Amino acid sequence: MNEQPFFASLLESYFIALGVLIGGSIIGGIAAFFTGKPPLTEIFNLSNSIRIWAIIAAIGGTFDTVYSFERGVLDGQTKDIIKQCLLILSAFGGAQTGAQIIIWLTQEHLPK
Repeated sequence: MNEQPFFASLLESYFIALGVLIGGSIIGGIAAFFTGKPPLTEIFNLSNSIRIWAIIAAIGGTFDTVYSFERGVLDGQTKDIIKQCLLILSAFGGAQTGAQIIIWLTQEHLPK
């Protein structure tokens, strides 16, 4: 199986986390609307609660990451550790960007 270039993996990780966070929050807000809850408040709350799941989805689960860390530590392949750290940081960035977009859209952070 061909591995994709590392920069493409970074971009993919970023945008997967971004999409999971924004998509999950907005779809959850639609469900909140149908159940009579305030949609914008639920969208904001969901974006805070699914942030970690967006990161996990973006890095492709935890076992591949743990295996890469193990290989980096035990086999002395520090390049793999650095790559995995950058992928995780990219996913964190995508999730943070998605959360910031949700905050801007819902304006739940403004004092009342």
